[in-house]
Amino acid sequence: MRIIIIEDEKNLANIIKKGLQEEGYSVDAAYDGEEGLYMAENIPADVIILDIMLPKMDGLQILKTMRRNNIKTPVLFLTAKDAVLDKIKGLDTGADDYLTKPFEFGELLARLRVLLRRVGEIKSPIITIEDLEINTASHAVKRGEKEITLSSREYAILEYLAYNKDRVVTRTEITEHIYDESFDLDSNIVDVYINYLRNKIDKGFKKKLIHTIRGEGYILKAGNGL
Repeated sequence: MRIIIIEDEKNLANIIKKGLQEEGYSVDAAYDGEEGLYMAENIPADVIILDIMLPKMDGLQILKTMRRNNIKTPVLFLTAKDAVLDKIKGLDTGADDYLTKPFEFGELLARLRVLLRRVGEIKSPIITIEDLEINTASHAVKRGEKEITLSSREYAILEYLAYNKDRVVTRTEITEHIYDESFDLDSNIVDVYINYLRNKIDKGFKKKLIHTIRGEGYILKAGNGL
């Protein structure tokens, strides 16, 4: 999943970015409001972490512009403004959640997982497809009684397919949501990782869950074929 951080405290932004990357997220960071709005309008992110007090354009202005332009990306305000009226204003502007500084990183992760599940219209932290279980909180994956060990990149792609289960996702979509803006979109790395996942998820099982739709992309769904 891809996350944009818009935060002018560079040390804090980089700490959050590193922590999220260690959790398998793809992360882009902007350090002022104008750069942040550009990223919000041009990068297909799954969630935006947004500070309110920013140079050049504040977070409320960014969010108002996004919503006016029909950009529906979930926004989590992460800010030092902790008064109740500030929270009300932020949520009424169109934010999906509001977390005040200082904060525990574990709580930030939990709130992000809730927003990501909401995007995929999934209520439980455990996504089940046939006998495949993906725990989005612990990143544990099992099929039947078999525990499956995945690299962070393999897990990120599987989770993205799971959030979009029963829908064909293109290679470009996968790439844009798994890698940051410096990644080469013409690379065949997605196909390589899909093959890794097939060997771990489908090999040895009668029912195949990862399907290729020629000329379109991939889909994660129950059944032996399409």
